[in-house]
Amino acid sequence: MSTHELVTFSLEGKVALIGLNRAEKRNAINDAVIAAIETAVERAQREARAMVIYGNGPCFCAGLDLVEHETRPAEEVLHHSRSWHRAFRKLRHGLVPAVAALHGATIGGGLELAAACHLRVADRTAFFALPEGSRGIYVGGGASVHVARLIGASRMADMMLTGRVLDAAMGERIGLVNYLVDEGEAKSKAVELARKIATTAPLTALGVLQALPRIQDMSEDDGLFVESLMAALSQTGPEAAQRLAEFAQKRGAKVKRPPTPR
Repeated sequence: MSTHELVTFSLEGKVALIGLNRAEKRNAINDAVIAAIETAVERAQREARAMVIYGNGPCFCAGLDLVEHETRPAEEVLHHSRSWHRAFRKLRHGLVPAVAALHGATIGGGLELAAACHLRVADRTAFFALPEGSRGIYVGGGASVHVARLIGASRMADMMLTGRVLDAAMGERIGLVNYLVDEGEAKSKAVELARKIATTAPLTALGVLQALPRIQDMSEDDGLFVESLMAALSQTGPEAAQRLAEFAQKRGAKVKRPPTPR
């Protein structure tokens, strides 16, 4: 792992760690960074069972690198947007679950990257915004789908039309964030979760990553049918047979009551 790379990659057991590595630019995303993210995600799909995406330096990601953003004709803007979609689709619809570890600015394209992951952990320094509206442009990295599905189109419209900035606590309340932790603990919590995720049976992970998002776009009857197909596929796999036998023999993991809040 080189400190000169735009995006770093390392393995801790079955967990891939993918780090945005332009701290001096607040991890702003340009074409080279998108290409590097796509390459790192492809490698994680081959070598890991879960991945964590995080930002080096003072924040997760300040979004599109506007300094390097050149004026483009409409056709080029379309293809530029589609390159982000392609990279994030590999992240979202691959075989390896992704956890985003968020701190500091998580705005614009950075929020789109976070929303393309399957889980999000934020520390209390994280904040979220979609400033494209104030800059006379529209989101192009998938927010219309991924962010809007997490928080609703009305809340996303509020962020774009008024420039509203959400703090980490609000992000958790409205479903943008799955886990809220103390300052400096987002990455360690994300790695902890990724290690648990890495033990998930492959067929179960397949259902969560491939079937579950599609079911949300189906009619109730079609969605329930696909659920039954995934149940049949996963429950007849070798790992399910082993784990169900362990549970029947009282050797499997038990569901525990969560700690009482203080």
